[in-house]
Amino acid sequence: MAADLGELLVPYMPTIRVPRTGDRVFKSECAFSYDSPESEGGLYVCMNTFLGFGREHVERHYRKTGQSVYMLLKRHVKEVRGHTICFYIGLHTDSCEDEAKLVIFPDHFEIPLPNIEELPALVSECVTIACDAALNAASAYKKQESDSWDEEIQVSKHARSLRQQDNGVRIPPSGWKCQKCEMRENLWLNLTDGAVLCGKWFFDGAGGNGHALDHYKDTNFPLAVKLDNITADGADIYSFDEEEAVLDPHISEHLQHFGIDMLQIVRPRVSEWEVIQESGMKLKEVYGSGFTGIKNLGNSCYLGTTMQVLFSIPEFQRAYVGNLQRIYDYSPLDPTTDFSTQIQVVLGFSLQHQSKGISPKMFKAMVSKGHPEFSSNRQQDAHEFFLHLINLVERNSAGSENPSDVFRYLVEERVQCCQTQKVCYNQKVDYLMQLPAPMEAASNREELIAYEAKRREAEENMRAPPEPVRARIPFTACLQAFTEPENVPDFWSSALQAKSAGVKTSRFASFPEYLVVQIKKFTFGVDWVPKKLDLSIDVPDFLDLSRLRGTGLQAGEEELPDLTPPIVLPEDTRGKDHFQVCRIVVAFCLFSAPDIDESAAMQLAEMGFPLEACRKAVYYTGNMGPEMAFNWIIAHMEEPDFAEPLALPSFMEPGPSMASLGLAATPLDNQPPEESIAILTSMGFPRRHTVQALKATNNNLERALDWIFTHPEREEEEEEDHSTLSPDQDASGPRIKDGPGRYELFAFISHMGASTMSGRYVCHIKKEGRWVIFNDHKVCLSERPPKDLGYIYFYRRLSSC
Repeated sequence: MAADLGELLVPYMPTIRVPRTGDRVFKSECAFSYDSPESEGGLYVCMNTFLGFGREHVERHYRKTGQSVYMLLKRHVKEVRGHTICFYIGLHTDSCEDEAKLVIFPDHFEIPLPNIEELPALVSECVTIACDAALNAASAYKKQESDSWDEEIQVSKHARSLRQQDNGVRIPPSGWKCQKCEMRENLWLNLTDGAVLCGKWFFDGAGGNGHALDHYKDTNFPLAVKLDNITADGADIYSFDEEEAVLDPHISEHLQHFGIDMLQIVRPRVSEWEVIQESGMKLKEVYGSGFTGIKNLGNSCYLGTTMQVLFSIPEFQRAYVGNLQRIYDYSPLDPTTDFSTQIQVVLGFSLQHQSKGISPKMFKAMVSKGHPEFSSNRQQDAHEFFLHLINLVERNSAGSENPSDVFRYLVEERVQCCQTQKVCYNQKVDYLMQLPAPMEAASNREELIAYEAKRREAEENMRAPPEPVRARIPFTACLQAFTEPENVPDFWSSALQAKSAGVKTSRFASFPEYLVVQIKKFTFGVDWVPKKLDLSIDVPDFLDLSRLRGTGLQAGEEELPDLTPPIVLPEDTRGKDHFQVCRIVVAFCLFSAPDIDESAAMQLAEMGFPLEACRKAVYYTGNMGPEMAFNWIIAHMEEPDFAEPLALPSFMEPGPSMASLGLAATPLDNQPPEESIAILTSMGFPRRHTVQALKATNNNLERALDWIFTHPEREEEEEEDHSTLSPDQDASGPRIKDGPGRYELFAFISHMGASTMSGRYVCHIKKEGRWVIFNDHKVCLSERPPKDLGYIYFYRRLSSC
């Protein structure tokens, strides 16, 4: 029998590969589902591509690729004292039985791996090497698995043997500052000698200069506790030696050594964490379609909460779940890197009955590939991830329904020259409304002022700080702040042909089907330390924004001339024809950018900002110094491409985008960058002709210039084109779903913690008339949805409008 099976394998020997360095072996998750070796049918790993497939999908891969040899992995998990024990393939213990065999398609011939040595020598040697290499290869998502939040924090090896110095150090209840740099944020108490020093920048979302780590390197004193997180219930402890958060069973004694009595620490008001997670309430868990949790892969709750909200929207369900069979049939040979495939896998399974929740490792790896922040295991901003995901949906919806259309709307920006009172109106595409949180409008302002005075007094006298006070801001005040005019820096008035003071107001040119509202809770305090405003906003269930609809040019208003700032040529152009002059202008606009002051970029990077963002900030502020660059960072840090590398234009590439140039407006869909249009129209070419030229040449300025001279504009064509345009919208404009501006709240994402770089996210979604809380893999009926503490709110248009 072995000889017969060996003969069966011979024709397929050229297709059996040994995993090389860099090959990802998907032996823990199916590319089209969440089937694994623990699933009833096991997991089939292709011995050529090393992709994994559940029993339902392996036949499809065989038919599509012709690959016939798969390694079937099965893991039988036993219960040990009521706990489920799981191990990686290759480990055999008393609580876990692993089974591996080769399967030859299409006849499903099976060869158990322990019997593979019975095969003919040539076959046995080659197959054994390939199988052993696949079994011993690291999981494709080993890093995500090992860094999971679900891992239990371990007791430090230093906790029981820690020796503390009898140096008389006593720590006061407040007024702490770093012993080396005077910082008062992110302070850590060394448990050996009582030194109070600052942590690293963004170590836990706060600022710092790394003096606590420097102290460890000088002294080898291993454990430190975060001062402002000590409560009667415990504390945050970090081991510099073990390089991770740890437990200290003797923390009470170790703190008592420095005069800190944990039992005397007054329990503060009910914390934001407890309110948002509805702690202390007996919440009823729910399961089934639409109630499947998403497991935390290691600070990935920003992803899980965003996906839960999007998956509750019918347009996303229809776009992906409704096309399951088509996506399966037309997926690429490597479906692990295909956006449509992976988003439908997550969405499809979230809408099925999954009591234990799903673990979207493959999806996270795909959507974050190449992104310097989302590809890490650090906590990220859910707002930034939402925009990143919308960008991916846009790019991967060509030729099919684009579910992100439901969020897209037009913003009308009115800019007025303060000196001439003339105005101009522009439109830009947006997907999210950002509402300011004006602290000066707090209804309990006097209480806040009194608290701040008490806090400063306690700090000066080294006494315990007073009970914190949360600002209560009316939602109407946030809307009012949104509508207020704002100054336009470096405004160039075309009426004056010079710089002047300008003000800008923003209104809705259209209302989206689904309105996303972000509360701007995050700001920067002293020393540029990122802070989160502690506030409560009475966000309404029903919202009417009809009064915020733009009106366009009004009677009595005079428009600013449609002129662009003059371009100063770098050389004398006399004696050159118009075409030569235009080429000089294009070359100057493309290549006259200054060099990047790398020292200024590094100075900003040391504050914790992504290096590529710092380089862009220095570049786009003309090497005017780190302060100017810092202002650019603050203005652009919420953009989806904030941390992406700086891409300088060339004659062989499309021109720079408006976002990369740091301009405020986003160009309309299919519309060339406005700055490229401005360069060509400044040469005297009609705007419509320049738009056609840029579209025809993929926004390459030099090629567009050639196109203009070889394609003279004809009046009859222009008249014909204009006759087909809608009176309200250009044919090349964005896809919008305008309608009444009345909405109902159906979901919100909340953040817990001091910074977007730390803490946690949960979301609440209204389903079947009840609010439901999605807290990672745990899904429960909500008793008290904390709508006043949300960060991002999702509204749907009222159908009764």
